[in-house]
Amino acid sequence: MIPGVMAGMAWMAASAAIAAAPFEDSMAQRTLACTACHGPQGRAAPDGYYPRLAGKPAGYLYNQLLNFREGRRHYGLMTQLIDPLSDAYLLEIAQYFSSLEVPYPAPPPSTASADVLRRGRQLVTEGDAARKLPACVQCHGQAMTGVAPHIPGLLGLPRDYLNAQLGAWKAGQRRAHAPDCMQDVVSRLSLEDINAVASWAAAQPLPADTHPATSLPAVAPGSEAVRCGSAPLPARGTVEPKAKK
Repeated sequence: MIPGVMAGMAWMAASAAIAAAPFEDSMAQRTLACTACHGPQGRAAPDGYYPRLAGKPAGYLYNQLLNFREGRRHYGLMTQLIDPLSDAYLLEIAQYFSSLEVPYPAPPPSTASADVLRRGRQLVTEGDAARKLPACVQCHGQAMTGVAPHIPGLLGLPRDYLNAQLGAWKAGQRRAHAPDCMQDVVSRLSLEDINAVASWAAAQPLPADTHPATSLPAVAPGSEAVRCGSAPLPARGTVEPKAKK
Protein backbone atom coordinates (compact mmCIF):
# COMPACT_ATOMS: atom_id res chain seq x y z
CA MET A 1 0.00 0.00 0.00
CA ILE A 2 1.22 3.54 -0.77
CA PRO A 3 2.71 5.18 2.37
CA GLY A 4 0.64 8.36 1.92
CA VAL A 5 -2.58 6.35 1.79
CA MET A 6 -1.50 4.37 4.85
CA ALA A 7 -0.76 7.61 6.69
CA GLY A 8 -4.19 8.97 5.82
CA MET A 9 -5.87 5.83 7.09
CA ALA A 10 -3.77 5.92 10.26
CA TRP A 11 -4.70 9.57 10.82
CA MET A 12 -8.40 8.74 10.50
CA ALA A 13 -7.97 5.84 12.91
CA ALA A 14 -6.17 8.11 15.36
CA SER A 15 -8.91 10.71 15.15
CA ALA A 16 -11.52 8.06 15.87
CA ALA A 17 -9.48 6.70 18.79
CA ILE A 18 -9.05 10.15 20.30
CA ALA A 19 -12.74 10.89 19.94
CA ALA A 20 -13.73 7.60 21.57
CA ALA A 21 -11.24 7.61 24.44
CA PRO A 22 -12.38 8.91 27.85
CA PHE A 23 -10.79 12.26 28.57
CA GLU A 24 -7.83 11.88 30.91
CA ASP A 25 -5.42 14.66 29.79
CA SER A 26 -2.37 12.39 29.90
CA MET A 27 0.61 12.39 27.58
CA ALA A 28 -0.37 8.87 26.50
CA GLN A 29 -3.70 10.24 25.30
CA ARG A 30 -2.20 13.36 23.74
CA THR A 31 0.18 11.22 21.67
CA LEU A 32 -2.49 8.93 20.21
CA ALA A 33 -1.95 10.76 16.92
CA CYS A 34 1.71 9.66 17.06
CA THR A 35 1.06 6.04 17.99
CA ALA A 36 -1.51 5.63 15.20
CA CYS A 37 1.47 5.43 12.84
CA HIS A 38 4.35 4.52 15.15
CA GLY A 39 2.52 1.70 16.90
CA PRO A 40 1.17 1.32 20.46
CA GLN A 41 3.52 3.07 22.92
CA GLY A 42 5.72 3.99 19.97
CA ARG A 43 6.98 0.43 19.52
CA ALA A 44 7.02 0.81 15.67
CA ALA A 45 4.54 -0.16 12.99
CA PRO A 46 4.86 -3.64 11.46
CA ASP A 47 5.07 -2.30 7.88
CA GLY A 48 8.60 -0.91 8.25
CA TYR A 49 7.68 2.65 7.25
CA TYR A 50 7.29 4.11 10.74
CA PRO A 51 10.18 3.62 13.17
CA ARG A 52 10.24 2.91 16.86
CA LEU A 53 10.05 5.89 19.22
CA ALA A 54 10.01 4.12 22.60
CA GLY A 55 13.27 4.26 24.50
CA LYS A 56 15.19 6.39 22.01
CA PRO A 57 17.29 9.22 23.48
CA ALA A 58 15.10 12.24 24.22
CA GLY A 59 17.54 14.67 22.60
CA TYR A 60 17.45 12.68 19.37
CA LEU A 61 13.65 12.55 19.28
CA TYR A 62 13.45 16.27 20.02
CA ASN A 63 15.90 17.05 17.22
CA GLN A 64 13.89 14.99 14.73
CA LEU A 65 10.65 16.76 15.65
CA LEU A 66 12.38 20.08 15.01
CA ASN A 67 13.85 18.76 11.76
CA PHE A 68 10.39 17.85 10.46
CA ARG A 69 8.91 21.17 11.55
CA GLU A 70 11.76 23.22 10.10
CA GLY A 71 12.18 21.38 6.78
CA ARG A 72 15.35 19.36 7.33
CA ARG A 73 13.22 16.22 7.06
CA HIS A 74 10.22 15.95 4.77
CA TYR A 75 6.92 14.24 5.51
CA GLY A 76 3.83 16.38 5.19
CA LEU A 77 1.72 14.63 7.81
CA MET A 78 4.44 14.98 10.45
CA THR A 79 4.97 18.64 9.62
CA GLN A 80 1.25 19.44 9.86
CA LEU A 81 0.95 17.56 13.13
CA ILE A 82 3.76 19.34 14.96
CA ASP A 83 3.83 22.76 13.29
CA PRO A 84 1.52 24.41 15.90
CA LEU A 85 3.53 23.08 18.87
CA SER A 86 6.13 24.98 20.88
CA ASP A 87 9.69 23.77 21.31
CA ALA A 88 8.99 23.03 24.97
CA TYR A 89 5.99 20.86 24.10
CA LEU A 90 8.01 18.96 21.47
CA LEU A 91 10.62 18.29 24.14
CA GLU A 92 7.90 17.01 26.47
CA ILE A 93 6.72 14.60 23.77
CA ALA A 94 10.30 13.44 23.17
CA GLN A 95 10.89 12.87 26.87
CA TYR A 96 7.66 10.88 27.16
CA PHE A 97 8.53 8.43 24.39
CA SER A 98 12.13 8.20 25.59
CA SER A 99 10.92 7.09 29.02
CA LEU A 100 8.83 4.16 27.75
CA GLU A 101 10.16 0.67 28.47
CA VAL A 102 8.80 -1.50 25.66
CA PRO A 103 10.35 -4.86 24.62
CA TYR A 104 11.87 -5.16 21.17
CA PRO A 105 10.74 -7.91 18.79
CA ALA A 106 13.29 -10.40 17.50
CA PRO A 107 14.88 -9.28 14.21
CA PRO A 108 13.79 -11.08 11.04
CA PRO A 109 16.37 -13.32 9.33
CA SER A 110 18.32 -11.56 6.59
CA THR A 111 17.95 -12.51 2.94
CA ALA A 112 21.22 -10.77 1.98
CA SER A 113 24.23 -12.75 0.80
CA ALA A 114 27.12 -13.59 3.09
CA ASP A 115 29.35 -11.12 1.21
CA VAL A 116 26.85 -8.29 1.70
CA LEU A 117 26.52 -9.05 5.40
CA ARG A 118 30.29 -9.27 5.80
CA ARG A 119 30.69 -5.85 4.19
CA GLY A 120 27.95 -4.41 6.36
CA ARG A 121 29.53 -5.75 9.55
CA GLN A 122 32.90 -4.28 8.55
CA LEU A 123 31.50 -0.81 7.89
CA VAL A 124 29.42 -0.77 11.08
CA THR A 125 32.07 -2.11 13.44
CA GLU A 126 35.36 -1.06 11.80
CA GLY A 127 34.64 1.62 9.21
CA ASP A 128 36.90 2.09 6.19
CA ALA A 129 40.10 4.00 6.92
CA ALA A 130 41.03 4.27 3.23
CA ARG A 131 37.90 6.38 2.64
CA LYS A 132 38.04 8.11 6.03
CA LEU A 133 34.80 6.42 7.01
CA PRO A 134 34.37 6.09 10.78
CA ALA A 135 32.79 2.95 12.16
CA CYS A 136 29.10 3.39 12.92
CA VAL A 137 29.74 2.19 16.48
CA GLN A 138 32.10 5.14 17.04
CA CYS A 139 29.02 7.35 17.40
CA HIS A 140 26.11 4.96 17.90
CA GLY A 141 27.79 3.00 20.71
CA GLN A 142 29.55 -0.35 20.82
CA ALA A 143 26.24 -2.08 21.58
CA MET A 144 24.57 -0.02 18.79
CA THR A 145 21.79 1.05 21.16
CA GLY A 146 22.63 4.75 20.82
CA VAL A 147 24.25 7.27 23.14
CA ALA A 148 22.23 9.67 25.29
CA PRO A 149 21.12 12.34 24.83
CA HIS A 150 21.33 12.84 21.05
CA ILE A 151 22.42 9.69 19.19
CA PRO A 152 19.91 6.95 18.23
CA GLY A 153 20.47 3.23 18.21
CA LEU A 154 20.83 1.26 14.99
CA LEU A 155 19.20 -1.95 16.21
CA GLY A 156 15.51 -2.81 16.09
CA LEU A 157 14.95 -0.91 12.83
CA PRO A 158 13.76 -2.54 9.59
CA ARG A 159 16.23 -2.79 6.70
CA ASP A 160 13.88 -0.82 4.42
CA TYR A 161 13.70 2.03 6.93
CA LEU A 162 17.49 2.15 7.35
CA ASN A 163 17.96 2.05 3.58
CA ALA A 164 15.45 4.85 3.11
CA GLN A 165 16.99 7.15 5.73
CA LEU A 166 20.59 6.63 4.62
CA GLY A 167 19.45 7.10 1.03
CA ALA A 168 17.65 10.32 1.98
CA TRP A 169 20.85 11.71 3.51
CA LYS A 170 22.83 10.76 0.40
CA ALA A 171 20.25 12.45 -1.84
CA GLY A 172 20.12 15.58 0.32
CA GLN A 173 16.49 14.97 1.31
CA ARG A 174 17.33 14.59 4.99
CA ARG A 175 19.55 17.02 6.87
CA ALA A 176 20.46 17.88 10.44
CA HIS A 177 21.86 20.82 12.37
CA ALA A 178 25.38 21.80 11.36
CA PRO A 179 27.84 20.22 11.45
CA ASP A 180 25.78 17.55 9.69
CA CYS A 181 28.05 14.58 10.38
CA MET A 182 25.68 12.00 8.90
CA GLN A 183 25.54 13.81 5.57
CA ASP A 184 29.34 13.89 5.51
CA VAL A 185 29.65 10.18 6.30
CA VAL A 186 26.89 8.99 3.97
CA SER A 187 28.26 11.04 1.06
CA ARG A 188 31.23 8.63 1.06
CA LEU A 189 29.05 5.51 1.03
CA SER A 190 27.97 3.85 -2.21
CA LEU A 191 24.43 2.57 -2.60
CA GLU A 192 25.87 -0.93 -2.21
CA ASP A 193 27.50 0.13 1.06
CA ILE A 194 24.20 1.54 2.32
CA ASN A 195 22.39 -1.71 1.54
CA ALA A 196 25.12 -3.70 3.27
CA VAL A 197 24.98 -1.59 6.44
CA ALA A 198 21.18 -1.70 6.55
CA SER A 199 21.03 -5.45 5.86
CA TRP A 200 23.54 -6.34 8.57
CA ALA A 201 22.23 -3.93 11.23
CA ALA A 202 18.60 -4.98 10.73
CA ALA A 203 19.47 -8.63 11.31
CA GLN A 204 21.33 -8.14 14.61
CA PRO A 205 19.76 -9.30 17.89
CA LEU A 206 19.19 -6.82 20.69
CA PRO A 207 21.50 -6.99 23.73
CA ALA A 208 20.07 -7.72 27.16
CA ASP A 209 20.36 -4.03 28.05
CA THR A 210 18.76 -1.99 25.27
CA HIS A 211 19.17 1.41 26.95
CA PRO A 212 21.36 4.01 25.23
CA ALA A 213 24.92 4.34 26.50
CA THR A 214 25.69 7.37 28.63
CA SER A 215 28.96 8.28 26.91
CA LEU A 216 30.68 7.83 23.56
CA PRO A 217 33.19 5.01 23.10
CA ALA A 218 36.87 5.92 23.15
CA VAL A 219 38.11 6.99 19.71
CA ALA A 220 40.09 4.18 18.10
CA PRO A 221 43.81 4.83 17.46
CA GLY A 222 44.28 6.62 14.15
CA SER A 223 40.65 7.78 14.04
CA GLU A 224 39.28 11.27 14.59
CA ALA A 225 36.33 12.24 16.77
CA VAL A 226 33.18 12.97 14.77
CA ARG A 227 31.49 16.32 15.42
CA CYS A 228 27.71 16.42 15.04
CA GLY A 229 25.31 19.32 15.48
CA SER A 230 22.15 19.33 17.59
CA ALA A 231 19.49 21.79 18.63
CA PRO A 232 19.77 23.53 22.02
CA LEU A 233 17.11 22.45 24.47
CA PRO A 234 14.36 25.02 25.11
CA ALA A 235 14.18 26.89 28.38
CA ARG A 236 11.81 25.28 30.83
CA GLY A 237 8.44 26.98 30.93
CA THR A 238 5.37 27.08 28.78
CA VAL A 239 4.32 24.16 26.61
CA GLU A 240 1.55 26.12 24.96
CA PRO A 241 1.27 25.93 21.14
CA LYS A 242 3.34 28.55 19.38
CA ALA A 243 1.57 31.53 17.85
CA LYS A 244 0.76 31.25 14.16
CA LYS A 245 2.44 33.80 11.92
